[in-house]
Amino acid sequence: MPHSDANITITKTINVIDGLDMNLDHTVQSLLAPAYERFPFLSESLWGIPLANLMAAVTILLLFLMLRRFFTYIVMETLQKLAKHTATYYDDRIISALKGPVSFAFVVIGLHLFFLLIFKETETIKKMLNTLIIFDIFWAIIAIADALRGVFHHATAKFNPDLAKEMGNFILKMVKIFIGGIGLAAMLQVWGINVTALIASLGLGGLAFALAAKDTAANLFGSFAILADKSIRIGEWIKVDGVEGVVEDVGMRTTKIRSFDKSLITVPNSIVANAPIENYSRRGVRRIKMHIGLVYGTSEAQIAAIVSEIKSMLQNHEGISQKETILVNFDNFGDSSLDIFIYTFTATANWERYLAIREDINIKIMQIVEANGSSFAFPSRSIYVESMPSM
Repeated sequence: MPHSDANITITKTINVIDGLDMNLDHTVQSLLAPAYERFPFLSESLWGIPLANLMAAVTILLLFLMLRRFFTYIVMETLQKLAKHTATYYDDRIISALKGPVSFAFVVIGLHLFFLLIFKETETIKKMLNTLIIFDIFWAIIAIADALRGVFHHATAKFNPDLAKEMGNFILKMVKIFIGGIGLAAMLQVWGINVTALIASLGLGGLAFALAAKDTAANLFGSFAILADKSIRIGEWIKVDGVEGVVEDVGMRTTKIRSFDKSLITVPNSIVANAPIENYSRRGVRRIKMHIGLVYGTSEAQIAAIVSEIKSMLQNHEGISQKETILVNFDNFGDSSLDIFIYTFTATANWERYLAIREDINIKIMQIVEANGSSFAFPSRSIYVESMPSM
């Protein structure tokens, strides 16, 4: 940030705070003069501070702390209730986002007046207060940007509707980093640090920094690759590098996945970009593959009828995809059973719906087997005794 721009930012922020305190310290100081005349003991010093000024400073600080709570919990809440009646929801989000910065502003103003009244606002304290002012202003700007997240999503949707949320979040993070960088430069400028010279001096250690940050760079480029490939989206069920769950966020450095036991797993983007990804959410169908075993007492005619009826049932089932393969065949003489192979796909990838369809199919298969006079086999052994031992 150029030196002149930083100075302009600092000057404007100081003017803002000076305007907000409304010269209250001068007003209080003028009111203290009669108090000193009427109550001489108030002129006594405590830690080098006149007692009346110390009492006034503490009172003013407590007053602003009370005003902070009043403004945050009453005024801001009232504004938020009024905003709910508007057509857009952005004003609701902005008011909610500004609660923290506005609350903190009252603390800064209170501290500013406190130090003025005790005559302790030294150059160092001024710098600290000015730093807090700049921090609060840029905190508010970043909070507003975050509240307008939907605007970023809407803007990116015009270019790529499929990745509007992911691209919008990524651009928003870049904007917040840029705003934060300007704020940091302004705060450093308050302390007399020439930001331009500081950045130039870092060039000496640029190579070492680049080597140290190579993993971060790999993750950053990994995030670009993920967004460009459209391989995953927020809300999708994926499995990558042994991690399975629902994508919660695709950030600049990592991808956050919520596992099905509700653990939040953070995977570096370089791994996500280079590892095979199983995206279960992009399946239009879901497979059913199973064997059922019938007892060896089942006749040829019974097996043929059972196979035919199961296949017919699947071909007429509303939960089965008729565009996919449907196989029902007697395919194996097992150790304890005559095995029928069933291979088909449900018309949905939704897990809950899939389980309901599979349950219904299993019940219908049981009914078909029972209706044809057969039953399901289970592992068993037959022992044949050729002769009984003589007694």
